[in-house]
Amino acid sequence: MKPIVLLLFFTLASCTKAQKVVFPQEALADVFLSLEGEQIAFSKILESHKGEVVFVDIWASWCRDCIKGMPVLRQLQKEYNAVTFLFLSLDRSEKKWKQGIEKYPLVGEHYFSFKGWNSPFNKAIDLDWIPRYMIIDAEGKIALYDAETLNDPHLLKVLKEITNRN
Repeated sequence: MKPIVLLLFFTLASCTKAQKVVFPQEALADVFLSLEGEQIAFSKILESHKGEVVFVDIWASWCRDCIKGMPVLRQLQKEYNAVTFLFLSLDRSEKKWKQGIEKYPLVGEHYFSFKGWNSPFNKAIDLDWIPRYMIIDAEGKIALYDAETLNDPHLLKVLKEITNRN
């Protein structure tokens, strides 16, 4: 019986996403579109927030789970007002992306993943669901690699810990 339990444990453990502390080069090199229409590499976006805690929200205006979480997101923004909130949209068009920002007034920095779901960034971070939340600490390391809900206890713990040390 013990070998079966161990095999099951290792099988389940190997199916989870490994916590990365730095972004793969493919993710850093991928290009997003700013609200002003400028194409900008993810590495440049991160460089502009050097020394800051950054909360990354990968979302789309058509995503029901993304929209359901917005009241909690707004509460987190009030509670952690020193954190930079960075929204990466997987909307199907630039027009829908901008309409979504207006419809669901999201305060923060906005970028559009115009290469879509299969972009180098999304592939590099093993994106398989949205919403997806990540937290980057002030040193530029990924403090939280993968959360799919804003009520995730690990997300809340990491956010509290890294904001308390800054």
